[in-house]
Amino acid sequence: MTKISAERIAAIEARREELQQAMSAGDLAPDAFVKLSKDYAEIEPVAAAAREVRRLRDEAVSLAEMANETDEELRQMAADELVENQAMLEAAERDLAVKLLPRDAADERAAMLEIRAGTGGDEAALFAGDLLRMYQRYAEARGWRFELISANASEIGGYKEAIASVTGQGVFARLKFESGVHRVQRVPATESGGRIHTSAATVAVLPEAEDVDVVIDDKDLRIDVYRSSGPGGQSVNTTDSAVRITHIPTGLVVIQQDEKSQHKNKAKALKVLRTRLYEMERERLASERAGARKSMVGSGDRSERIRTYNFPQGRVTDHRINLTLHRLPEILEGQLDELIGALIAEDEAERLASLDESA
Repeated sequence: MTKISAERIAAIEARREELQQAMSAGDLAPDAFVKLSKDYAEIEPVAAAAREVRRLRDEAVSLAEMANETDEELRQMAADELVENQAMLEAAERDLAVKLLPRDAADERAAMLEIRAGTGGDEAALFAGDLLRMYQRYAEARGWRFELISANASEIGGYKEAIASVTGQGVFARLKFESGVHRVQRVPATESGGRIHTSAATVAVLPEAEDVDVVIDDKDLRIDVYRSSGPGGQSVNTTDSAVRITHIPTGLVVIQQDEKSQHKNKAKALKVLRTRLYEMERERLASERAGARKSMVGSGDRSERIRTYNFPQGRVTDHRINLTLHRLPEILEGQLDELIGALIAEDEAERLASLDESA
């Protein structure tokens, strides 16, 4: 792992001190204070980790000096403590390195959870229902808000498709590794011969798009004014009150002539234009989400999978990290922290390794 320099640690601690002093100023505007508070909240855990690394490094220097003392007992004690110090320092340096990794901008967003029954017919729909309840219980345990947006129930229970919105702190960061094909192996309730069936359901976890703030640049508009007219070309107004606005980048055209005032017609036309541009952006985002969903969940075939839930053996296996837990009932009750924590740790390890390779 790349060693974090003393200069960088000093810079982190100095930045925290700078923000703390800036927040103490008495003449701050409310919006400036909010921004400073946000910046401080982000750097505080990083600065705490940096402070611990610095403390342990200083302690290591002192212990190394003690290990050279003439007193045998003192030397032995210093040597023992140095071993303990090195283990703690290694863990502290890794913790700091993880906190310094580039963050996914979407990590703090809410998430849209989409579950669809894959191969396996009614059994797949029942399993999709099990997954939905599992995530709902997990959300409740973490204090998140879980709202079912739409659901297409199957005839014998479960869901052919279900979409939910999950809102709370760090939702996407913890749920994003759940995207993919989940496979179940169990004896269906409708199976008289006791044979184990394999079914699948797809899960897509997408960061919820924030409201699109449509900003219209004046240079992107061509505004024409003319006299409004009624049916058959009959003149309605003797002044140039009608407005036609063309949005040059998209080619959208809006005409407004209901009002006698040119100013009011222009304001209405801009409102209509803004609404149409907003809808275009929504459609673009929906298209991107559909593309992301397709890449994440694959075809939904039972041969593709990120995780297998094996009922006869009471185990859950995540194939991406080769982790098997014999706690199937608890996991289906929403106790997902061990699985999700292992996935996050693996992702952090891979990203740290890539930083070392590029260093």
